Amino acid sequence: MNENNRLSGRLRRYGQVGGRAAGFGLRATGSLIRGRGLDNDELAEQLVASLGELRGPLVKVAQILATIPDAVPARFQDAFAKLQAHAPSMGKRFVARRMKAELGADWQTKFSHFSETSTFAASLGQVHEAETLDGTKVAVKLQYPDMESAVEADLSQLDVILGLMRRFDGAIDTRDIREELADRLREELDYQREAAFMEAYQTMLKDLDVRVPNVHRDLSTRRLLVMDWLEGQRIFDANAPVDDLARDLFKAWWHPLVGYAVIHGDPHPGNYTWNDDHGLNLLDFGCVRVFSPEFIEAVIKLYEGIRDEDRDKRASAYADWGFVDLSQELMDTLDIWAGFIYGPLLDDRRRMIAENVEAGAYGRAEAMEVHARLKKLGPVRPPREFVFMDRAAISLGSVFIRLGAQQNWHQLFEEELDASSPALRRQRQEAILSKV
Repeated sequence: MNENNRLSGRLRRYGQVGGRAAGFGLRATGSLIRGRGLDNDELAEQLVASLGELRGPLVKVAQILATIPDAVPARFQDAFAKLQAHAPSMGKRFVARRMKAELGADWQTKFSHFSETSTFAASLGQVHEAETLDGTKVAVKLQYPDMESAVEADLSQLDVILGLMRRFDGAIDTRDIREELADRLREELDYQREAAFMEAYQTMLKDLDVRVPNVHRDLSTRRLLVMDWLEGQRIFDANAPVDDLARDLFKAWWHPLVGYAVIHGDPHPGNYTWNDDHGLNLLDFGCVRVFSPEFIEAVIKLYEGIRDEDRDKRASAYADWGFVDLSQELMDTLDIWAGFIYGPLLDDRRRMIAENVEAGAYGRAEAMEVHARLKKLGPVRPPREFVFMDRAAISLGSVFIRLGAQQNWHQLFEEELDASSPALRRQRQEAILSKV
């Protein structure tokens, strides 16, 4: 069965999505004519209601936009954050057809047990419990049909939505944001890529108290991923010492970033569980972002520039990312967001990641201040690498707040810096990428 971006699939999805995008455009234009602007609750709620009915890739994109400062107006961020990226579970007959398409007509003989009812359903696929012939309990991640077609159709409609927002509320030029979202979403459809990065993460995290499932390559395809089932509790339900859990979460994200220039771009709480015997499980690797080592060197340089109150070093870091000839006002504005991201890492004491802030509001005040300033200074086109850096930082910080965790984040971060260097980072990344 050839599902690679089929025209018929795209046309069906265009029909579903196109009318809603066009309707949003008309409502947005009417709102502007009435002088209400785009950043109003009614318009945000109307768009979210339409997306919620569609489900699928565009809902996943909206959730990501909710965590990227200034990608969309504040009221849209609030509304998008409430969307649930799930789809109706495929029925048993549908599952059987999909498994046959991936593993052949005799697919059932390759498992000693297979639950045709899904354990979990998300925006791009669903997970089933099963056992291999040797009795190993596994999680079977099965992609919905025609997802490549749905992604391409949804991205074309995303252009309509972002184009309107860029035109009428253009503090941020979102063109690179769109391209970054498109690339990462296409990658997430490739389960062979995900399997390779699961194996890479086993190497990167081998010295930490974090477990990554083994992949069963003989049972996996580009749209089917079979991995060991790791037992554990949801992190918000676990009996784990909260501060230990937070430490492991921090290291599971920052260690690959500082040491290998690789991040897990979706540190959603649903992607982790806790096992009392061995600690943290990291389960989903669909959204892994590889950076150039030079980009991460600028990340560290900016941290040092803020720590040392060194304006020239900060300007050099921004220049490395493409912000050249910075005015004092624009640099001060960028420093607001940088100060927010790095603030907990600079404070050498045991503390919450943020104090007197609800998890859902983490970063919101700083983003609104940056937005207000950028509207006066003109549109800024941030590097596309920021998209998943910011998304992950916001998501991870929100998890720490919900946990009520305290750590000396500065000490944890400095430990990662001490264990790496530009030369070592390049060497490690080359070794990892040669495997994947």
